[in-house]
Amino acid sequence: MILAVCGGKGGVGKSTVSLNLARELGAVAVDADLATPDLPRGRGPDLHDVLAGRAAPMEAVESVDSIDLLPCGRSLAGARAADLTELPEALSMVDRQYGRVVVDCPAGLARDVGYQIHSADAVVLVTTPDRAALLNAFRTRHLAGELDTPVVSVVVNKATASEDREIAARVEDELGAPTTVVPRRSALADSFQNGRPLRDARPQSPALSAFETLTERIEESERQIAENAEAV
Repeated sequence: MILAVCGGKGGVGKSTVSLNLARELGAVAVDADLATPDLPRGRGPDLHDVLAGRAAPMEAVESVDSIDLLPCGRSLAGARAADLTELPEALSMVDRQYGRVVVDCPAGLARDVGYQIHSADAVVLVTTPDRAALLNAFRTRHLAGELDTPVVSVVVNKATASEDREIAARVEDELGAPTTVVPRRSALADSFQNGRPLRDARPQSPALSAFETLTERIEESERQIAENAEAV
């Protein structure tokens, strides 16, 4: 299963969700934000090299602490040389080898986000409770619909008060997908800054239960997608 983690607005916590979700699912985390990557750096070939034909996808996957990661390069030249049309096949190859892939997508509705979503079996939308982020999440949901990629879950990140949970309930009604609230916690931000999933850095953090709930919902959606595929 290839899961695209998307959010129309920058700063909503897509990369944090991607890293932790990959850890919980036992998936390969792919940093597919070609221009502004946020997942941990790698030591060898990266996604820029893969999309430029300089390395095979399997060569670029490496173990970073507790997760398997296909990192992205940091250079502007590397981003410019990357051929996005190669992305679907690269992700498919990683999926066939590892079984699960979590793709950290760029912010916004740029051309490359369309490639990420089209390459995926399902989408997780990440937003914060503020109006601008919610509007962008709805736009991303519309794009996913145009590309026939189902939104299987929504994450309302950085929640701070009871009204945020009320917003989450309304978002769930509007988008038709289960919504998980991830509370604002310094432990979560600190662990991500250190390049580590919360389960490894702060396993006692209350925020971890949100990712456990999200993982259960993703796994249920994965089963449904597999059943639908078999029926066809």
